[in-house]
Amino acid sequence: MDLKQLRAFVSVADTGSVTRTATRLNLVQPAVTRQLQLLEETLGTTLFVRGRGGMAITDAGRTLLAYARRILDEVERARIEIQPSAGPVQGIVNVGILASVAQLLTPDLVAEVARHYPGIRLRLAVGYAGHLLKWLESGDIDLALTYAERQAQALHIKTLLSEPLWAVAPAGAGLRRDKAVALSRVARESFVMPAASQGLRAIIEQGAAAQKLELNVSVETNDLAVQKQLVRGGWGWTILPAVGVAEEVQRGELCAAPVTRPTLQRRLVLAVPAHRQPTDPVRCVTGTLIACVKAAVQGGRWTGAQWLAD
Repeated sequence: MDLKQLRAFVSVADTGSVTRTATRLNLVQPAVTRQLQLLEETLGTTLFVRGRGGMAITDAGRTLLAYARRILDEVERARIEIQPSAGPVQGIVNVGILASVAQLLTPDLVAEVARHYPGIRLRLAVGYAGHLLKWLESGDIDLALTYAERQAQALHIKTLLSEPLWAVAPAGAGLRRDKAVALSRVARESFVMPAASQGLRAIIEQGAAAQKLELNVSVETNDLAVQKQLVRGGWGWTILPAVGVAEEVQRGELCAAPVTRPTLQRRLVLAVPAHRQPTDPVRCVTGTLIACVKAAVQGGRWTGAQWLAD
């Protein structure tokens, strides 16, 4: 197995055609076919089913495809970062950001990286805490702004801020941001629960257990926009970080109030893999992301957040 074989394989998977791959890679068709044959012989399995409609990837091929993309991506990143250059820092950096704060932070991060490090190309992955931690462990992302309930041995974690969680209800429910609402009051309503992949769910469940409360869950979802849409539609109340719902509250689409008895908060952290030495581009983007978060908190744009980092 070599890089030429992997490039041919990925290209055929993308295009579904040996002919188009040959054009893309500036090769003759028999050369592409031979690269695929060698790869299949090495792995001892069929990667494509050849038919009149083109090249249909097999289950084995789909498994290999994820690894092949990662291998080629890492090689390209290494080439960019190793090649001597008298110019600015260059490279590709994969950044993971929580869905609840992506809208607030990504415009600032993209603008600041472009201004200070024009040679760096960002790849932004938006997800929930469970997704981000898995992507960090697998090497799919280089760093993440995420929620972490506890320290993880595989990660270096820097706590950046704490933020309040709000009870969120349909616009006519009468919640006010200047008047906290007890969790026992929230528990009397139908509840739209975040999915298990969200670190937020653990905070909610722990708070309910501490007060011996049982939430009347009407529906669960792993999508923040859907969660808010269901609340707007009257399917129940929910609990979200203030920053994730501040705009809808301001527009009068939803109402919200801080949760009390117990007070619910989450801490956001900057996480990087402990086993990987960060490259110069990763260090540059990490510093920029931290600066963007701090500016949003201290500038009052991150509703209710308290800056905790030095």
